[in-house]
Amino acid sequence: MVIGARSGAPEPDGEPSGNSEGRPAEDGDALRAADSGETEESDSASGRARRAPKQRSFWKELPILIGIALILALVIKTFFVQAFSIPSGSMENTLQVGDRVLVDKLTPWFGSEPERGEVVVFKDPGGWLNDEPAQRSNNSFVRGVQDVFSFIGLMPSSDEKDLIKRVIAVGGDTVECQDSGPVKVNGIALDEPYIFAGNTPCGEKPFGPVKVPDGRIWVMGDHRSNSLDSRYHMDQPGGGTVPVGNVVGRAFVVAWPIGDWATLPVPDTFDQKGLAAGGPLAPTLAGAALAAPAVWWVRKRRR
Repeated sequence: MVIGARSGAPEPDGEPSGNSEGRPAEDGDALRAADSGETEESDSASGRARRAPKQRSFWKELPILIGIALILALVIKTFFVQAFSIPSGSMENTLQVGDRVLVDKLTPWFGSEPERGEVVVFKDPGGWLNDEPAQRSNNSFVRGVQDVFSFIGLMPSSDEKDLIKRVIAVGGDTVECQDSGPVKVNGIALDEPYIFAGNTPCGEKPFGPVKVPDGRIWVMGDHRSNSLDSRYHMDQPGGGTVPVGNVVGRAFVVAWPIGDWATLPVPDTFDQKGLAAGGPLAPTLAGAALAAPAVWWVRKRRR
């Protein structure tokens, strides 16, 4: 009977059914046995799975890592930051010959334009570096290495004709320097503690007044007697000014050598009130613009 099978009665063929202890095998025993078998099979399978993946050797992964690093360096150089080498003493003592500066190339992509007092790198507007040959090594291997490293931004290029100067005036400003100085922007005298010791603000080249066209900047080196800056190119197109579009970016830190490490902030002299073009008249004009509607409204009420 079916009930007898569940109560431990012998099977019809006379063979007892039970476990090693002599008691009948129940559903729980069968499930546990099945589970045990599945666990052993699972452990064996997982052991094989854990042993299956085989890691690449370091030498096989190295080219991939180098490729990723080069791509990242190229992206950073193109859109974010680039290193430039200082080739001359025109910015002493702020920058020394051989210093490496980092230039912010990101903000110009968002429409930011150079401001007074910033140290900027810009491309030759034409004729500023005609007499200076590119500094190229005579060794072809060294030239090749330099070309590759300069392409990805890890080394300054010897072919590009870039200059670095300080922005003194921007579009709309009037700048001048008479006799021994000081330099004046929109009639406001600049106190320039960054000028090379022993130099006068005008150097050997007094100038102006010069009205800087919109979209251009007037630049000067901190070593006034050793800088062929805007003062020396006034006979060229643009009157010595540099197009804003030629500006690569702002130099914000001296990164190398370690002993020369320094930031390049905007000096306080460029924060003077009224320095902006038309600065002294600006409050008056603004007040007049606000007062006109008020006067018109009052006169209308009296009628």
